[in-house]
Amino acid sequence: MKKITVVGAGNVGATVAETIARKDMVEEVVLIDIKEGLPQGKALDLAQSAAVHLFDTKVTGTNDYADTANSDICVITAGLPRKPGMSRDDLLSMNANIVKSVTEQFIVHSPNAIIIVVSNPLDAMTYVAAVKSNLPKTKVMGMAGVLDAARFRAFIKMELGVSIRDIQCMLLGGHGDTMVPMPRYTTVAGTPLPALLPAEKIAPMVERTKFGGGELVKLMGTSAWYAPGAAAAEMCEAIVKNSNRILPCAVWADGVYGLDGVFVGLPVRLGRNGVEEIVELELNEEEKTLLKVSVDDVKYNVQRLHELGL
Repeated sequence: MKKITVVGAGNVGATVAETIARKDMVEEVVLIDIKEGLPQGKALDLAQSAAVHLFDTKVTGTNDYADTANSDICVITAGLPRKPGMSRDDLLSMNANIVKSVTEQFIVHSPNAIIIVVSNPLDAMTYVAAVKSNLPKTKVMGMAGVLDAARFRAFIKMELGVSIRDIQCMLLGGHGDTMVPMPRYTTVAGTPLPALLPAEKIAPMVERTKFGGGELVKLMGTSAWYAPGAAAAEMCEAIVKNSNRILPCAVWADGVYGLDGVFVGLPVRLGRNGVEEIVELELNEEEKTLLKVSVDDVKYNVQRLHELGL
């Protein structure tokens, strides 16, 4: 794989492009945006940082989808960011039209690419990209659980004071307030989190993770970008390097976990073909119930898309 396109040159898109470039995982990163001068300027700025960070990845900025031709991966970050008091679902109709347009323009030039969606509400936008690209469902996914797990890991580090390298987390469900952090499948140096902390210590971290995006919106007045950008780049790296990493992503579930036809966060093995395998964890009754609530929330958003003709 040689080329990755990032759609949207805002905070998230620029962070994705920078992280990918600094990892030197592909020959070229293309940053595209509708605003003239913005992607060109950010690409030039990134190219000049190569002398300091010592990467050879070519960074291109453009307003023309023809320059994205033959991309191996497309990361869609385009869309309106959340504002204080706004839920991810408030963005549904506005961002659906943006993701629809972006996907249709991109896929003409790169019909065999893998698409990673970052735009919110994420699970519903992943569905839009899948429908409009007409790609195999294994080649369309959303960046959800990688970011949410990163937040959960950060909160665990703050509580325990251990290295982030020794913390592994798993989350299921939609990328929203009904997401399902999984303490039973979260470990610190191989030790399950419930063996290290009492339930009353874990519960606040779970809740903070679920509302982690909203917390940042309240603080900054807009959505986060460092962690989301890094999370999307991590997914790209797993695909480019065919590393078969198991990461939680929003993927098409049709029969697994008892789910029928929905994009939702599940643990998957990522490789050069995209979703190589969905990993099924054994869930207890409480976890199954929480996952169903989250999936129903995602399905509601998808139904609204159909009702709006999107």
